[in-house]
Amino acid sequence: MNLTFYKYQGTGNDFILADNRNGNYSQLTVEQIKKLCDRRFGIGADGMMLLGEQEGYDFEMLYFNADGNEGSMCGNGGRCIVRFANDIGIKKNEYHFIAADGPHEATIDGETVSLKMKDVEGIRRYKTDSVLNTGSPHYVQLDTDVMHLDVFKEGQKIRYNKDFAEEGINVNFVQVKNEDSLIVRTYERGVENETYSCGTGVTAAALVFHHNDNGFNAVDIETIGGNLNVRYNREIDGSFNNIWLKGPAIRVFEGAINIADND
Repeated sequence: MNLTFYKYQGTGNDFILADNRNGNYSQLTVEQIKKLCDRRFGIGADGMMLLGEQEGYDFEMLYFNADGNEGSMCGNGGRCIVRFANDIGIKKNEYHFIAADGPHEATIDGETVSLKMKDVEGIRRYKTDSVLNTGSPHYVQLDTDVMHLDVFKEGQKIRYNKDFAEEGINVNFVQVKNEDSLIVRTYERGVENETYSCGTGVTAAALVFHHNDNGFNAVDIETIGGNLNVRYNREIDGSFNNIWLKGPAIRVFEGAINIADND
């Protein structure tokens, strides 16, 4: 099989994308996707996405983790696939697409893409930390010096804790710079390592460390790979809606690769 692919990144969170509207790549196996995402033996990426057709939407987003398995929602991936859709000729002022966690809206302005995330019913306390689902499950822990933390070691401990090991969880370590600004580092399940950025993770961090009891919030977030912004409304019952993740989505390169049937 010959695969025409496109490489995109959103604040260093990088993805392989392919146009699957004709269904040519629907038979890709777990092992093939895993090999494509391998940084030594393949193209190299945190995940892979197939853009497909879905009635009633501009496109469908099918996301795979770097381990080859189909994943849940990816925020930076969602922003990158919107930019990809625009680049391959799906020109819109506002996009409506379907992903693993349901429908999404998005807007594009050059290299900046704003993505509307799913509503969040609330935040669950876990010991002194927080757990919530922003399209993917996230654990959020406060740290006073996040840039000197061993994120791989500490994140792995939580991800494989007996309470989370079976389904897995993404682990975010958050330093509060001020009421409007955070630094976030994330260990991602499926990648099983720290990534340069995680869209659903920074969204989770912003919701946990909201600075208004109710109403509109806007938070700037630093990651290793760059800066993102999350804005949202918090309701009196502790739920969150109108959540938007904004940041760069950049095309890096494109190419073609032959995938052996026995991979």
